[in-house]
Amino acid sequence: MTTRRRPDATPATTDDAGLRAPSDEYSLSAGPDGPLLLQDHYLLQKMAHFNRERVPEHVVHAKGHGAFGFFEATGDASEWCAADFLSKGTRTPVLARFSTVAGEQGFPDTVRDPRGFALKFYTQEGNYDLVGNNTPVFFIRDPSKFSDFIHSQKRRADTGRTDHNGQWDFWTLSPESAHQVVILMSDRGTPRTLRHMHGFGSHTFLWMNAGGERFWVKYHFTTEQGVENFTQDEAKAMTAEDPDFHRADLWEAIARGDVPEWRLGMQVMPFEDAADYRVNPFDVTKVWPHGDYPLHTVGRLVLDRNPDNYFAQVEQAAFEPSNFVPGIGPSPDKMLQGRLFSYPDTHRYRIGPNYLQLPVNRPVVPVHSYNQDGPMEFDAGTDPVYAPNSYGGPRADPRPHAEPGYGLTGEIVRAAFRPHREDDDFTQAGNLVRTVMSDSDRDHLVDNVVTHASNGPGLDADVADRVGAYWRNVDPSVGATIAKALTGGRPAP
Repeated sequence: MTTRRRPDATPATTDDAGLRAPSDEYSLSAGPDGPLLLQDHYLLQKMAHFNRERVPEHVVHAKGHGAFGFFEATGDASEWCAADFLSKGTRTPVLARFSTVAGEQGFPDTVRDPRGFALKFYTQEGNYDLVGNNTPVFFIRDPSKFSDFIHSQKRRADTGRTDHNGQWDFWTLSPESAHQVVILMSDRGTPRTLRHMHGFGSHTFLWMNAGGERFWVKYHFTTEQGVENFTQDEAKAMTAEDPDFHRADLWEAIARGDVPEWRLGMQVMPFEDAADYRVNPFDVTKVWPHGDYPLHTVGRLVLDRNPDNYFAQVEQAAFEPSNFVPGIGPSPDKMLQGRLFSYPDTHRYRIGPNYLQLPVNRPVVPVHSYNQDGPMEFDAGTDPVYAPNSYGGPRADPRPHAEPGYGLTGEIVRAAFRPHREDDDFTQAGNLVRTVMSDSDRDHLVDNVVTHASNGPGLDADVADRVGAYWRNVDPSVGATIAKALTGGRPAP
């Protein structure tokens, strides 16, 4: 049995130079609701170091599979967005990569985990990458906690084994995780196939139309195959029967012509609504109820071609949320802001600084860049190699579309988002349990939580108590059942 030791006194967090860390939870932003600042050395050090922890596989989303296909704009989105690939009737080549989050390359792909849902659109205006998951929310809302979150899901330093006590320790000390943990611990945490799950951009993004009008949006890819999930026992059995089951299923479906398809629907919020919407619209732990902002169908995603070489076309594929085409931009979502830096930095380390020259990552439009040299440079430019110059080198042209933007105010602070009138960490999670799940779904949820929390040596007593309290905050009935199973009826502290 693993012994978990606790120090007599809690030391102060420092950075790698021994300097006191200003916060374990909050990044430096322009006001509580504003974007993050590049001067936040501690955040950048944490993210940059985290991106370099594994060689050469992905630190997160290591186990995955991909396929090629197309996106066809079937609706008219011009009312909200000027992006060319969203013009009705336009068909754009696409690469999709699906992945588990926590496990390594050799991990079974049917384990309980969120699934990455990453798309690269090879548009006539350059590459547009949408890097989401099969869930509309995430565990945390500030990137300063991301590496710590992943460490809690990975292997212990002493035994080299995963530690469910550590996972629940982190989750219960981070109540913003509740919404995502409810989804993870439901049967949606074990999708039957990659074809039978929805996909989401998860974050809020900014769209701008040709007239300069701005809108906040969320992406929803609804599977046309219908949602199907494994039960806990079925998923566990499949890990032994075929650890590459999801990879095999997607490949074989496409090979036999049973091509998967998703319908893209957009939630569209008028720009001005964000200021006093009932929950913070930039908090990735929250959803916008469809009754407030219904889905507008704008297109379909079809995957109809398997890769010719897995390593070259899937393992070396590099998706980055910072790749925006004209008409699309980021929101103040702090997790999104952190990913704008983290993802391309990961690729430069893992694949090399010239990763965008690889065929799978290269855009279909010409590249005119002043970036020079570096390892594996094979598409070198010629003089002039600097800007500005007077010798006919490329020049920036801001005319096609102004970059979508928004005004900012606020002091430089480390702070949580300012809460909106209905902001809390448990209401939406509880509504999911009570109003969306069936009785059978709730029974499976309880069983899944108790089984997960009882894995290996189980939970330390104080962590088990916190798990009970966490779930009672989600739903009193479900929480009482879970607490009784984990604590043996011991009175709540």
